[in-house]
Amino acid sequence: MITTPQRRTAAIAFGGLSLAAALTGCAADASSGETPAASSTTTGPYTDGSYTASGDYQSPGGQESIKVDVTLAGDVVTAVTVTPDATSGNAVRYQTEFAGGIAAEVVGVNIDQLAVDKVAGSSLTSDGFNAAIEKIKADAAS
Repeated sequence: MITTPQRRTAAIAFGGLSLAAALTGCAADASSGETPAASSTTTGPYTDGSYTASGDYQSPGGQESIKVDVTLAGDVVTAVTVTPDATSGNAVRYQTEFAGGIAAEVVGVNIDQLAVDKVAGSSLTSDGFNAAIEKIKADAAS
């Protein structure tokens, strides 16, 4: 017969294994607030300068796009401007909020380390931003 201490030990062990399994996929450093680098086939070095690209993404209201202007120096983002180009009401609001908060997230960061997730409450706009960054990386690498 299994005793209460044995049941307690088994429950603790099972709980620990469940927690370990749940955390296995969490590779980002939670203390830094940064996300892991995006998967990309283009890597530096990049030519210093200013670059512009548009990035498309899918929102609940349909296909949306944002315009991204980036200045690079030594593969580091020194300036960024996002111009909202949304057509639906909610997307306009989220793109505007994203545009207001993106510089704090990416200025001073190596472009190969960018993997924007959620900025100023906007999570879908980041898909368009990341798509534009991939285009900019391709332009800056050539």
